[in-house]
Parts: sequence; structure tokens; C-alpha cells
Amino acid sequence: MNTPTLKVGLIGLGRMGRHHARVLRTLNGTELVGALDPHGDRYRAADGIPVVTDLDALLKLGLDYAVLACPTLLHEPLGTALAAAGVPTLIEKPLAGDPDSARRLAQAFHTAAVPAAVGYIERFNPALIALRQRLEAGQLGDVFSVATRCTGPYPVRITDVGVIHDLATHDLDLTAWITNTRYTSIAARTAHRSGRPHEDLLAALGQPTNGTITHHQVNWVSPPKERTTVVTGDHGIPVADTLTADLSYWANGSTRTQWEALAAFRGVTEGDVTRYAIPKQEPPVAEHEAFRDMVLSHSHSHRNATLHDGLHAVLAAHASLQASRSGATTAVPSLIDLGAA
Repeated sequence: MNTPTLKVGLIGLGRMGRHHARVLRTLNGTELVGALDPHGDRYRAADGIPVVTDLDALLKLGLDYAVLACPTLLHEPLGTALAAAGVPTLIEKPLAGDPDSARRLAQAFHTAAVPAAVGYIERFNPALIALRQRLEAGQLGDVFSVATRCTGPYPVRITDVGVIHDLATHDLDLTAWITNTRYTSIAARTAHRSGRPHEDLLAALGQPTNGTITHHQVNWVSPPKERTTVVTGDHGIPVADTLTADLSYWANGSTRTQWEALAAFRGVTEGDVTRYAIPKQEPPVAEHEAFRDMVLSHSHSHRNATLHDGLHAVLAAHASLQASRSGATTAVPSLIDLGAA
């Protein structure tokens, strides 16, 4: 059976947009028919397709769906216009730069009954996919805590938001996704160490609905780039390295340690350590395949972040900012209370 070719428009040809363009040019079942960027094709990502400067011109190309990879502050006006035009849209994270904009954008697509998703690429990382499957299968038993580290140098592509909305929303979303829960409250501290308007360092302690404790270290001031997720459970600890897409597991064992001093130091009994062999598809390709299939089938994959998922991540990020300013634990509004569940 032949898969119909979907016409795709790309909004934004910057540092993220050029990666979307690369994938879309080779993705089965899609044709990248045009791009919108008022600054033109400075990274030469368009590769011969038309580059226009306004949304009306892009819509005239007869889009089946769009990818929104422009600066965060433009997500609401452009996304709302795409919803009104009936164009399914994959929106780069975060959904929007503040809760009100995120609510309005989510509502626009809901009211228009137009499919949309938020591009949380970590949901397509092979290590986190395997981790989520093992948690769902009960390998860890009760989950006690989730700790993430997302650190590295300042990225020159980011000018309109701080490290919370750019990086920490990845950690907030992936934690909610792998544990299938939502945040209820968060405490946080931030710092400004690089002389820029927005925060560049975050330490956050979160409380999801299932009682798990979460801890997030996120910054733009570390020389090495690190992306790790560690889950502590009743039966052991899996560690996902999302830079290498590796998943390892330290199991609690049943063999008693005869060395008394060492046994007291280690606490739980040490078991086997396993590094899993897992299939490794490139996350951007998997993300685009999932969204393409969603547009074709009008059904939502659990890997795609819904606009409600995106709204929750923005609400949790905003609560982190509020908590860092007040010094107090801050509640994350419930989507049910917002009428958006």
C-alpha cells in the first residue's frame, strides 16, 4: 500500500529549523514544499525549496502540516494562525514562553480540532524509550526518585528565554513522561552567572502526583555537556545517558558482603550491572515519523507530546521561576483545574 505524500511547510530556518529541514527532505511520505523565514536561508538549509517571508505565502503552497521552529515568542501568533487555517503543526518546545500564551495556543488547536504536538525530542531517545518500557513492566518495583542532569556551555542560538524554558522543560517533560505522572509542586534556586538577562543555572526539587521525588540540575555554565537520567527504585537504579543513547542498570542483589566495613558503607546489597543493547534510531527521524503517522491516522502516539503535555511543562517551568524568586515551594496548577485535562 502506497503512503500518500504529505506537503510540509517549515517555519524557521535557524539552528533548529535546519535540522528539521534535513530530516524532512529524506522522510518517506513527506515533501518539504516551502519554508518561512524573514531572515532568509542563512544556513543554506532550504536546498532549492521556496523561502517566503510571510505565513500567507507559505499557506498558499497547500500544506498538509507544518513544523514551527521559530523563536519561542512567535509560537502563539503563528501557531494560532496555523490552527485557524486547519494545518496540523509540530511545535518546537517549549509550547510558549509563558503559561497564558501556552493556554491560548493549546485552546486554539483544541477549538479548531486540528492535530498538534510539541517537539520534546527526548521522548524519542532510545535510552529513555527503553527506560520507560522497563518502568512500565515493573522492573524497578516502586519508584522512589528521578534525578536528571542537563548541563553544558551556553548555546548561542538561545536569546529569548533562560535555561529553564530551553533546557529544563526537557527534563520536566521527560520525567513526567517516563513516570506517567504530573508535577504538583516544585522548589527551585536559580543563578545568573554569564551576564545575560535570563537565568543560566537551575537546581529544582519536584513533587509529582505519585509521590516520587524528582531533582533536576540544569545549567549553561559547565564546560562538558551532560544529559543523564537516573531512576532509583525498589529493585535497583537504571541510568540513561541520552547523549550516547545508552541505558545501564545497577540491580540490588542478594549476595551478602563478607567485608564488614564495606558492607556498612554500601548500604543495600550490590547486584549485577548490565548495559543493555537497544535499537538506536536517530531521535529527530523518529519524532518526524511519529508526527507524520499521527497526521495520516488522526491518532496520537504516546511518544508525541500533546499540547496539554506542553502546557504542563510550561506551567512547571513557570512554577520553578516563581519558586526561585520567592524561596518557597510553589504549586504547579492542575490541568483539570484549568479545564484543560
